[in-house]
Amino acid sequence: MNSFLQMISRALLAFIFIISGLGKIAGFDATAGMMAGVGFPAPALLLVGAIALELVGGIALLLGFKARLGAVMLVIFIVPATIIFHVARLGGDPGQMQMEMIQVLKNLAIIGGLLRVVADGAGAFALEKVRSNEV
Repeated sequence: MNSFLQMISRALLAFIFIISGLGKIAGFDATAGMMAGVGFPAPALLLVGAIALELVGGIALLLGFKARLGAVMLVIFIVPATIIFHVARLGGDPGQMQMEMIQVLKNLAIIGGLLRVVADGAGAFALEKVRSNEV
């Protein structure tokens, strides 16, 4: 049962990043514009990096191939994104502050899940295990 739950939890974590990365591709110009509005230098270049981290890390996590590395990549992505886009907006309008706090707490929970993958690995249902004939 635990092996199955590990696979499900990896997939649920991965989907957030894969869908987000695909959404950034679909709305590339709008996302780059939003990043420029926050003050990012070379927003298109940084956006390509963010998309790569989300997609490569998310797919690694989903498949359970280099899942620890994928989880580290996603933590590297989500920590600064949380600080820049959510923690920085915690002041001001109470309604906006509540929404940003929800985003911060959500991201902290995701980071917790990713760190669990870093600590424990992908689990039994993972390409890493099939490739090394451990299944």
